Amino acid sequence: MKAMILTASDEYVLDDIAEPKPGPGEVAIRVAYAGLQWGDVLVRQGHFPVPRPFVSGFEAAGRIVAVGEGVETTRVGEAVATLTGSGAFAEVVVADARLTFPVGDFPLRAAAGFGWIVPTAFDLVSTVTRVRPGESVLIHAAAGGVGTVAAQLARNAGAKRIVGVVGRAEQVAYAERSGYAAVVTEDAFPDAFGGERFDVILDPIGGSARSASLALLAPHGRLVAYGNIATFDDVSASVNGLLMEGKSILTYNSHLLSRTHPERLAASARAALAHLVRGDIVQDISVEVALEELASGVERLAEGKTLGKSVVRVAA
Repeated sequence: MKAMILTASDEYVLDDIAEPKPGPGEVAIRVAYAGLQWGDVLVRQGHFPVPRPFVSGFEAAGRIVAVGEGVETTRVGEAVATLTGSGAFAEVVVADARLTFPVGDFPLRAAAGFGWIVPTAFDLVSTVTRVRPGESVLIHAAAGGVGTVAAQLARNAGAKRIVGVVGRAEQVAYAERSGYAAVVTEDAFPDAFGGERFDVILDPIGGSARSASLALLAPHGRLVAYGNIATFDDVSASVNGLLMEGKSILTYNSHLLSRTHPERLAASARAALAHLVRGDIVQDISVEVALEELASGVERLAEGKTLGKSVVRVAA
């Protein structure tokens, strides 16, 4: 089968490799589309110690063509979206059956975009920070895949005010389409918000943005860190200072959750997928590249040029 290989020199090479077979509790999926996400950038940059050569790609949509021991054979032929640990940038990927979800007639291109983005946004809003009616929410990376979906979910949860921060001025209008009351660029943050405080802050940025965000938390506010786009430098906070105002710092790591409690991630993913299929939220797939163009898609994402979600066309 055709697969995109990430080499030891950080290059993508399209090659023929053996088709993988599903083991116990697994399914094999013929991939129509794969999703592109920040994890692909981190792998290419060497932040995750994966052995090279490596078939990357962490989310896909297609049809199940084989099942392993313990998986119902009736799943063969099922149209699905899946969350994987690797291998999605190939004609066939093997995935955990528990993290492979039927999508029915939902378009496979849109199902590939669902990926880790929509379940992450759902968990950040619904199970981690538990946004309540009337609360105010600040979302960093507001023009990205998680940011655009999280704003809609926060609105659906009853948030009274949702504001966003983006990297560049040309991203402002795009982010505003997701229902933000205001969007500012990172060079204007945090001064643009004056003395405003927020009940919930979603932060995948890290570094100075994280420190500034902590200062904007309202009493009983919750900041969730779920990435380090800007820097992996650590950020310190006084626990006693947080305690005095009932503030909380939370973290969310969906990849870890998939290995430690896959059933919890699966439950969130099913709920998130139902929101998407019903049309409660809209996900904008703004970039589509062919498998052989994968490198350009990853580079665009790394440079912050991608708005919304990117997908890779494998065998549509």
